[in-house]
Amino acid sequence: MRYFITFSYNGTTFHGSQTQPNGNTVQSEMETAFATILRQPVALTFAGRTDAGVHAEKMVAHFDYPTHLPANFGARLNNLLPPSIAIIDLCRVIDVAHARFDAIARTYCYRITTRKDPFLYINHTRVAAGLDFEAMNKAAQRLIGRQDFASFCRTHTDVKTTICDVREARWIQESETEYTFLITADRFLRNMVRAIVGTLFEVGKHKMTIDQFGEVIASHNRCQAGHSAPAEGLSLVEIIYPKNIYLCEN
Repeated sequence: MRYFITFSYNGTTFHGSQTQPNGNTVQSEMETAFATILRQPVALTFAGRTDAGVHAEKMVAHFDYPTHLPANFGARLNNLLPPSIAIIDLCRVIDVAHARFDAIARTYCYRITTRKDPFLYINHTRVAAGLDFEAMNKAAQRLIGRQDFASFCRTHTDVKTTICDVREARWIQESETEYTFLITADRFLRNMVRAIVGTLFEVGKHKMTIDQFGEVIASHNRCQAGHSAPAEGLSLVEIIYPKNIYLCEN
């Protein structure tokens, strides 16, 4: 039987989401908890990977188990997992469902604040006041559509294509001092959102024009884009799948 598990995590103390030889990861913590309860190893396949320090308000992974899961399995996982990881939902899916390849849309948000706040530093990036958000929003519209985003992809990344279909990209003012960048696409490249945000900061500081931002996209050259924004402000907030892959209400 194949299952989708939906969960959230604070990425501050993790060396990324997926297992790696050195460093604690979200996947290693979860697979250890699975093995403790089920008394056998279970491999999780994540919908995507997040870098060290990046958060997820909604991440999905799939796994296989030969029979029905024990009662209260999600609650038991939550009791074993550290406070930085929380199970949200568990659902049976069709046997060929794939957490990564069946996703039809993903949404990230990047949160910033212009004031020092001890309660926001975990999932907001502090920036100087005075960014031109009107210009940043106009530049962000250049991202919309199906195009090559090699300019915002980490170099030497093993991907077959750098084409993505961006469906939404905009800044929202949450308060006098807090702003959120929302971006939705069919897929994302490694480091893509942080590179986009870092380059939009250049537009907001009037160090790059809106037309120059468009030229950065067209260049397909990572060296033309700005520095990547810090990890702590970035969160994966939504993943959408076709409804026909679920075998339970979702």
